[in-house]
Amino acid sequence: MAIFRAGKRIGNMDIRIGLPRDKSLDNVEGDKRITQQRPGVNQATSIGKFITEINKGEGIARANRFLVRVFPPRDVIRTIFIGDTAQEREVIETDVENSLLNSEGMKRNIELMCTSAELPHRDVLTENFVTYGPGRRMPFAYGYGGTMDCMFMGDKFLRQRAFFETWQGKMHSLESHNLQYYDDYVGTMEIYQLGHYRETSKDGGYDDNFRMTYGVRLHEVYPESVGMIQYQAVTDDMVPMDIPIKFAYRTWENITLDAVNGVVYGKSIPDMPNIKPAKSYGIFGGILSKMPPEIRRASKRVIEKIRRDIPIGKGTGGRVYPPFVINKN
Repeated sequence: MAIFRAGKRIGNMDIRIGLPRDKSLDNVEGDKRITQQRPGVNQATSIGKFITEINKGEGIARANRFLVRVFPPRDVIRTIFIGDTAQEREVIETDVENSLLNSEGMKRNIELMCTSAELPHRDVLTENFVTYGPGRRMPFAYGYGGTMDCMFMGDKFLRQRAFFETWQGKMHSLESHNLQYYDDYVGTMEIYQLGHYRETSKDGGYDDNFRMTYGVRLHEVYPESVGMIQYQAVTDDMVPMDIPIKFAYRTWENITLDAVNGVVYGKSIPDMPNIKPAKSYGIFGGILSKMPPEIRRASKRVIEKIRRDIPIGKGTGGRVYPPFVINKN
């Protein structure tokens, strides 16, 4: 609102005079206050550098933002048919109906009920090597932790405990006490670090709350120990029952670093393997595949140039013959 405003109509013209109260918005781009840095964001200071590095990593990782995925072996019944000779042997595997290990819904339940997990570690084994003077710690092998502890919430029927008991049951027979083959009871497991911002794709973001920012895959996994549960008569009803499970594994790998060649780590959208289908060169494809690499690359460029430059349809009255294809776009 202006401090003073007056107007007078003279003929067909309306003349008005006023004194504005504020002119700060007349030249917003030239306002010196915009170029002033806020306290704590100056990158020349230690706290400014620290905040900048935290912002580059989109905040800090939170220990309660994780996801565990379990891929147990199939629960099958093996039927062996033996013919007249030793070579006539056939093994048919049939999935066990209504098995906990074969139920996709139960696998999702296990993932949701996991309340505690550990990222595995990898160690470089060294030995002190001395030639002259102080020794050097020289690596001679590497190893893995071999075990990992997890905790799962149990429902009324303790289906989560029964799931891992069924998995352990594939390792041995309760009647004969014989152990089964190793490949019959090992599976895999994946552990992911999740984002924590609440923005969604509707807000212009990319669902960071459910984004997997880090992940490892454990190989040859099986439940080594289904832990003990302590019952107590005097306890809070709101405290859920925890089911401790210790997993054994052989190796693990970083899903991004060990699977994607030349990955740039730490980007907002991580690199993923990009598999491109091979181009089809028609009847020339079989001939080109038998040539040396240098001639094969040059021949492909010649064929591409012919397909781009020669008007095949004009010379054939609109008819197109393979392997040439006219781009209709």
